[in-house]
Amino acid sequence: MSLHQPLRWFSWISVLALLVFSGAVQASLPDFTELVEKHGAAVVNISTTQKLKHPKVSRLPHGMPEGIPEGPFGDLFRHFFGEQGPGGHGGGEQYDAKSLGSGFIISSDGYVMTNHHVIKDATEIVVRLSDRRELEATLVGSDERSDVALLKIDAEHLPVVKIGNSETLKVGEWVLAIGTPFGFDHSATAGIVSAKGRALPRENYVPFIQTDVAINPGNSGGPLFNLDGEVVGVNSQIYSRTGGFMGLSFAIPIDMAMQVVGQLKDSGRVTRGWLGVLIQDVTRELAESFGMDKPRGALVAKVMPDSPAESAGLKVGDIITKFNGKTVIMSSDLPPLVGITPVGEQVGVEILRNGEVKTLSVELGELSEDEIQLAAGEPKSAKTSRIKLTVSDLTPEQRKRLGISEKGVLVNQLLAGPARKAGVRRGDVILMINNVEVTDSKQFHELVGNLPAGKSVPLLVQRRGGPVFLALKIDED
Repeated sequence: MSLHQPLRWFSWISVLALLVFSGAVQASLPDFTELVEKHGAAVVNISTTQKLKHPKVSRLPHGMPEGIPEGPFGDLFRHFFGEQGPGGHGGGEQYDAKSLGSGFIISSDGYVMTNHHVIKDATEIVVRLSDRRELEATLVGSDERSDVALLKIDAEHLPVVKIGNSETLKVGEWVLAIGTPFGFDHSATAGIVSAKGRALPRENYVPFIQTDVAINPGNSGGPLFNLDGEVVGVNSQIYSRTGGFMGLSFAIPIDMAMQVVGQLKDSGRVTRGWLGVLIQDVTRELAESFGMDKPRGALVAKVMPDSPAESAGLKVGDIITKFNGKTVIMSSDLPPLVGITPVGEQVGVEILRNGEVKTLSVELGELSEDEIQLAAGEPKSAKTSRIKLTVSDLTPEQRKRLGISEKGVLVNQLLAGPARKAGVRRGDVILMINNVEVTDSKQFHELVGNLPAGKSVPLLVQRRGGPVFLALKIDED
């Protein structure tokens, strides 16, 4: 046998192995053709007409075209740059702006789901079906907070989507979007679920599904399918620095969307449960200061007066670890759980208080808008050298203006040291330190003097935007 013969055998074996491997990989990849053929007809194109004003000043990022573009780009720009569009403030004469979006039929008698931002301020909504029919739609109801809208068209025996369960969706699972990106009807794009329960800025009541499915302007309001052909989400937002897809897209879980749609269909509006607390995440340092083995739960920074939380006995410094039987890992987990709970329902809230687990019963109220604004003054100050800041007592006028009753001291100056390292700012009002309420500057000095060195302790401050817990740690002497 020649030297080359074993090499030839090795080459053939390598090629055969490669072919087998390629076939196995190909067999493992999903085939979406049947899904699109069976369910694509229930996806619709939505075009709207809106009365807008020409912006006077452009504030678009460098390199982007000025003005609100008409056509399919409009919905994305208006959604991400605000109601006035990228131009920001002001405006001149009104003009008709056209925008495109997507939707899907959820009942054979003509109910269509889409995004709130797709139809916001629309004077005309037209739904185009897969058979090319164009029907004017009536707005049944819309909810800005969840970005869900329900439309009705006058038609019967329509193809409908199959509603799935977003709760059972898993990270890494294949998903498919069908929509109208840039006006291209019934475009299908695929990817995987990147994460679940994402909290986005100003979107506290929606635990978004994050995917890497290519979503672009015009996809808004379209369905997100799993491999069983079930709708598990409503495509709503993207993260982008250019206005185009960058690998981060977000969908509203279908479980939440259907709850919203049910209320819109019944009453035309949405009510949400209200607990009445301001919360924050438990950091590693805060977990240590509260004696926890690891960070978890939602830390209560403020209990609203006359709220369900106050009636149930929740206190500042409590850490909510379970709500209505659902575990709260991050503070962002809590608002969606509260929001989807019916108003007036009695639920159990598990808390960690002073190292002990307690369960309170809370009857939820209806969510209302509460904005807390603080102001800072310049009163006479006193030094607290150990944590390197100066504080002063609050005057009656300051207490009235800040909405603070009988406690707290005002931070006037900060030097490099433990307080600044913890995140304390000038103008903060320190309400509590090491789980003890602060009454005046004299008592504050005493509390600071007794703080243990080398150990984190919780510090509650109030600033613009509301109360915040910080972890204060004094270095070992």
